[in-house]
Amino acid sequence: MSRHVRTLVLVFSLLLVSPPWTLAGYQQHPPSKPILARLTKDPSTSLYTISIKYGGAPLVVDLAGPLLWTRCPPVHRTIPCRSSVCRVANRNHPASCAYTSGGQPGSTDRYCVCTAYPYNPVTGQCGHADATTVTLSASATDGKNPLFPVSFYAVGSCAPDGPLTSLTSGAAGVAGLSRLPLSLPSQVASTLKVAKEFALCLPGGGDSGAAIFGGGPFQLLAAPPVELAEGLRKDPLPLLKNPMNGAYYFRVIGVAVNLVRVPLPRRALDLNARRGTGGVTLSTVTPYTTLRSDIYRPLRKAFDAATSGIPRAAPVKPFDMCYQASALGSTRLGFAVANIDLMLDGGRNWTLPGGSSLVQVNEQTVCFAFLEMGSTTVVPGSPAVILGGFQLENHLLLFNLEKGTLGFSGLLAGIRTGCSNFNFTMGTS
Repeated sequence: MSRHVRTLVLVFSLLLVSPPWTLAGYQQHPPSKPILARLTKDPSTSLYTISIKYGGAPLVVDLAGPLLWTRCPPVHRTIPCRSSVCRVANRNHPASCAYTSGGQPGSTDRYCVCTAYPYNPVTGQCGHADATTVTLSASATDGKNPLFPVSFYAVGSCAPDGPLTSLTSGAAGVAGLSRLPLSLPSQVASTLKVAKEFALCLPGGGDSGAAIFGGGPFQLLAAPPVELAEGLRKDPLPLLKNPMNGAYYFRVIGVAVNLVRVPLPRRALDLNARRGTGGVTLSTVTPYTTLRSDIYRPLRKAFDAATSGIPRAAPVKPFDMCYQASALGSTRLGFAVANIDLMLDGGRNWTLPGGSSLVQVNEQTVCFAFLEMGSTTVVPGSPAVILGGFQLENHLLLFNLEKGTLGFSGLLAGIRTGCSNFNFTMGTS
């Protein structure tokens, strides 16, 4: 192993186990600003990619992913099994991934190369490959514009061909954004000395959204331009911890349609922290909100009753309740139908209006954009509700990993803007 690679491994080991004030010698000119990356949605897979570049190719966004993984060239950096980084890379090991006989953390073999386990969040397929370090690039930002290029190292995993299947065409791998130490936001915070916080604004199809890692403002074009992050920091939701994974869970105490509470089984929405099952979680790889049967069926029945006056259309897979598009009125927040409210602690609601509850599948047909959980749903831990990408689009989500909180804006059309309105024109600061 070259001296350069040994030095990199030492730096990453220190980043993961040392307090920030011990690292000054390794970061002589740390960027003081957050970084910005463009988000896009692939219409064929409904997956989102982020332009945190590795070799010019984007990465698929997995909000629950534990690490970053990507194609590696035949000759690439490796990490010793004996390093603390290797131990961290093997935490929260996917249950479906069998350990290999070699590459294990703590090996006494001085030449042992650490093995990591990339996991495809769409298919559930996993593999094993070298843990490595890669160079990523993005733009520094003032929260209003990109300012100047920033490159930095990150620990990740190489990817065998298998787990790359079913991802967006042209994507080089997956960027995990979870709460775990080797997720992209955790590494950006440690490496670039910025806040352990990130903002995610997912676009609809055909548009661009934006992600900012490291805190600061988040401004969208409107009349006048509107800064959203400061307000979201004032009254965030506490996140719940699932010890079995690094996904983002939050407490929901009930569901309402048209302000009427849906009758659900007692504690149907609760997270069982001991077993790591149940609860309500967020996902960028589940296209539409997916609910366990005992929650989905009462919700569907309530929404069916609340929209009984709207002519139906033949169902279009994967949806099972659809409407004639010509019979639906429209508002600033989408189709004119009853709101669905996720009821939160403290009397707050996360409101899903027509723009989040109905999806237009063709010129004639609009469908109820919720699905019943089945045996083919690929999400570790069996949540009760997976709040999917479509319902998260055009909301600003602000994750504070230090405090364990989530801020959410509601549908941005309500303030006459959207995630596509970030100004990616180069600014000065």
